[in-house]
Amino acid sequence: MPTRYKKVIAENRKAFFDYAILDSYQAGIVLAGTEVKSIRLGRVNLKDSFARVENGEIWLFNMHVSPYQQGGRYNLDPTRQRKLLLRQSELKKLIGRVQEKGLTLVPLKLYLMGNWVKVDLALAKSKKLFEKREKIKKKETQREVARAFSDSLKKK
Repeated sequence: MPTRYKKVIAENRKAFFDYAILDSYQAGIVLAGTEVKSIRLGRVNLKDSFARVENGEIWLFNMHVSPYQQGGRYNLDPTRQRKLLLRQSELKKLIGRVQEKGLTLVPLKLYLMGNWVKVDLALAKSKKLFEKREKIKKKETQREVARAFSDSLKKK
């Protein structure tokens, strides 16, 4: 059996800034044919998307898949909710952990694995505003130190 390649289509970089990632799961996603074609072209956006448990299933909300150009009447609503496919054990574990206070499900990246579209789903806890500010300050100081170091090497 050939090894499966993993081609990343979209990433949710803002999730790493807004949330503390506790755990990550790989999930399949239920899509229509025109949605798969549009995703293969890279016309998808994970920004502001999230997952929620409803009736013992996990659903992905606000993932924008642009309509496929040649789809015509087969195109669906770009931001419709989509069902995520997980193993039963993972599903039970996630449902239990999401019910804890302050935990949420956030998609991190969307990718192709072989012919299948997969999504990395993270169990995350929202960061406070001061934590985000601290992270920005830390990045800026690291950038300044690196700049000063490279400037001192150039002068020699």
